[in-house]
Order: sequence, then structure tokens, then C-alpha cells
Amino acid sequence: MTAEEWGVVDNKELTGKVAIVTGAGRNIGRAIALALAEGGAFVVVNARSTRAEAEAVAREIEVLGGKALVHIGDVADAAAMQAMADRTTKHFGRLDILVNNAALRREKPFAEMDHAEWREILNVTLDGAFHCVKACLPGLRESGAGSIVNIGGLSAHTGSKNRAHVVTAKAGIVGLTRALACDLAEDRITVNCVVAGLMGTPRPNDKQEPAHHLTHQTVTGERGRPEDVATTVRFLCGPGARYITGQAIHTNGGAYLSS
Repeated sequence: MTAEEWGVVDNKELTGKVAIVTGAGRNIGRAIALALAEGGAFVVVNARSTRAEAEAVAREIEVLGGKALVHIGDVADAAAMQAMADRTTKHFGRLDILVNNAALRREKPFAEMDHAEWREILNVTLDGAFHCVKACLPGLRESGAGSIVNIGGLSAHTGSKNRAHVVTAKAGIVGLTRALACDLAEDRITVNCVVAGLMGTPRPNDKQEPAHHLTHQTVTGERGRPEDVATTVRFLCGPGARYITGQAIHTNGGAYLSS
């Protein structure tokens, strides 16, 4: 259905677009979902298991005057992601934007890490992005102006102690971004990575910040907000960013100055 058929008529840059945001129940994912909705997009709010959080985000979107759909499913499950893509196109009639935000963050010395712990991170962060792109690709191709935004991590560029699995997965996301930008250019799909760093986001169960945060400082002297990342994602999904693809764009207050 078109935006007009849904009763939504405005001049926001994402009006008429449909977006899927994985891991959208809290923090950066929530901010991205809200930012895309503020831009006029209809948003599918994905979470692995926290339905209450996902539904709360959907209600926030509806308060903004937008349309939202909640889909609970693990990105590491290919069938679940196919079901999400199918449900999205059935409900909204199209799919234009995919934001691969879902990830796990763990800290453990490499010498103490077993293979199951290694695979847990890669299964969600890297394999999850693979499953989502595969499932969403037909819809993104049909869009004619599709956008994929992968959420990266600062430690993939700086390295970090006790995070071999996380660093490897996030570095892989950058490689996947570049590869897909080449593979999907002929389908008019842009693919970029927003690298978030030193975010002041709440952590479950009062966990301390990752140790690698203590070894970095921002130029601005401040920690970032989820909205800072969300603003960058919204821009990359809009019509003004159609000539940007294959890029890793850092949002970190100058904690890492890339070339």
C-alpha cells in the first residue's frame, strides 16, 4: 500500500518507505526506529524475545503519527527472518530499508573463550546480518531505491582486549558492507555501515561499561547518544544519500579519527 492509502500524507523524506530495524527494543535500535518513523517511514520493530520493549517502541511510533509492526524473532534464525520479511511485505506492501542493528556484546579473555561463546557472537552479529539481507533482498530490489545500513562498532577499528569475538564480528560487518555495496549496486541498493562508538547507553543488570571504553576518549569530551547514531542512519536511508555506498561512517565524537 502507498502512504496515501494508509492515510499518511506529508512531505517527510522517508514518506512511503518501509523499514525493518533489528534489535529495536532498546537503546540504539529504538532510537533508529523512532528516527525513521519521524522521517515518515513505516517501521517493523524487531526484537529477539523482549516483546514488551518492542511493543513500547511501536506505541511511541504511533504517538508520532506513524505506523509500526512488531515482529519477534532471532536474527540468527534464517527461517524467522524470512518470516519477518514476508510479513512485512504482506502487511505494508513493500520494503525499502533494512537496518542490521541486532548484536551481542560480551567480554572474555580469548584463552578462556570456548567455541560456543565465539559462535554465539558471530551467529547474531554477522550471520544475523546475512540472514536478514537474504530474506529482505527481493523487497529491496523491487523498491528501486533500497537502503541497507549495518551498525558497526568502534573496537572493530581499534582492537580491544577480551573482545576477540565481538571485534571479529564487527570487522566482518564492515567487510560485508563493502562486498554488498558492489554486489547490489546494479539493483540500486545502497549499503553502508554506521560505526557507533562510546555511546552512553543503559546496560542491562547494571553491568559496567566495556573495559575498552576506558582506553578511549572523545574529542568532544562527551559520550554519544543513541539519537546521534539514529540521525546518521536516517540520512543514509534518505534521498540525499543515494550517492553514498560501501562506506563505514563513524559516529563517535572523534574517539577514532579514520582516514
